Amino acid sequence: MIAAERIQILIANALCEAKADKDDLADYHAHIAKKIAMRVRFRLPYVYRQLYCKKCKRFIVPGKNSRIRIGRSRIPSIRITCLKCGHTYHKILENRMR
Repeated sequence: MIAAERIQILIANALCEAKADKDDLADYHAHIAKKIAMRVRFRLPYVYRQLYCKKCKRFIVPGKNSRIRIGRSRIPSIRITCLKCGHTYHKILENRMR
């Protein structure tokens, strides 16, 4: 599918631009990728979906504009904080130790 290829290219470009401190261009590429996915009703793969904030829907790059913390409590989880809007959400990890 052509749309899936274009989305993959745009997300890869957005990640490269974010690493090069060109945040405006990275946001633009990620916005266009999401717009293409919505237009053709294509569900983004999980790897790409986790790069968007759940609240403000902006593109977040781990280490650049988001903070990731690993919880070591009874239920192992990852806390991701968007540094643009301040929203924190949790992802529960599978317990592979038991």
